[in-house]
Amino acid sequence: MQNRIICVLFAICFSGLSIAQETTTGDQDDFTEERVIIQDTVPSQPIDPLSPSKAAFYSAVLPGLGQAYNKKYWKIPIVYAALGTGVYFYIDNTNEYNRYRDAYKRRLAGFDDDEFWGTDTNGDPLSTPAISNDGLIRAQQSLRRNREISILVTLGLYALNIIDANVDAHLLQYNVDENLAVKPHLNFNELDATTNLGLTFNFKF
Repeated sequence: MQNRIICVLFAICFSGLSIAQETTTGDQDDFTEERVIIQDTVPSQPIDPLSPSKAAFYSAVLPGLGQAYNKKYWKIPIVYAALGTGVYFYIDNTNEYNRYRDAYKRRLAGFDDDEFWGTDTNGDPLSTPAISNDGLIRAQQSLRRNREISILVTLGLYALNIIDANVDAHLLQYNVDENLAVKPHLNFNELDATTNLGLTFNFKF
């Protein structure tokens, strides 16, 4: 009788172990199938060391072309507005300088009919000019200086256009991915049940 009871208990235990083993194997299979591999979703962008040089070269050949190369299209109107302003003042100062110079040359030739001499109510030339010869000379000197300043400002804006394209190309390749970051973090202190706020600097190779 005892032998039968032992055999029955042994059979029950063996069946339980088999069921448990099958269940464990089934759970492992399910776990294997549901396993998810998380990959980096922010890949590092390749760095082109020649990109800043290309942008500067394009802007030197044609102002605004470097900004287009950097895809900063909104800067192109600003570049041409700045350069156009410098060119406008250069042309205006040149035209005014030529007016005063031509009038001064006519006076040296003995004429008194230039636009700066002036006329009376009858339209006859005045006995003395409204703007003297010295006034014409001072006007020419002032306009020549303004014209030179306009040239320098235009050249400075042209150089600034090249520098802007070069710096923009450098900044576009600045590393801002997850491998180099400063992040805030909360640290829970289990001893006194308080929360500490801090910053974490992460640098990954």
